Amino acid sequence: MALESALVKPVVDAIMALLRRGENMQLNRNAEKAVREAIRELLLASPDENKAAARIAVAKAAGLLSEDVVLAEDMLQKHRATKAKTRGKSGSSRKRVTTKAVAKSPAPAAAKPARKAKPPASGKAASKAVKPKQAAASKTAPRKATPTKSGNRRRSDDTD
Repeated sequence: MALESALVKPVVDAIMALLRRGENMQLNRNAEKAVREAIRELLLASPDENKAAARIAVAKAAGLLSEDVVLAEDMLQKHRATKAKTRGKSGSSRKRVTTKAVAKSPAPAAAKPARKAKPPASGKAASKAVKPKQAAASKTAPRKATPTKSGNRRRSDDTD
């Protein structure tokens, strides 16, 4: 029995080392996957910086030190820098008007004169033509509210 108990400890230590190695390999695989996802996220048109930063932190916590981690960090920093530079700019390429530019610019040109009214039509067309006041009144007059037939009644499918 003494011989068997002496062999148990090295066997248990070897098994524990294999398990640790397996866990470390799985941890490294997960860290590499997180870095790949972070890089993929940063390549999107509108990336989520928080997700990318969290995935980079996971890779660092796992002890993964590779070129991919450095690349992902660099991409995140560059994205944040360009976001800070472009913050507040409009979507168009039109420059904003400042108070200095307004002070230097000349007064705006006079407004265009209104168009002249057309002469009244003669003959049958004149009798059919709608007077401007009537047309304006019909366009701006409020509509009457029409009561609905089923507004106060229960629907037949609402039976209890």
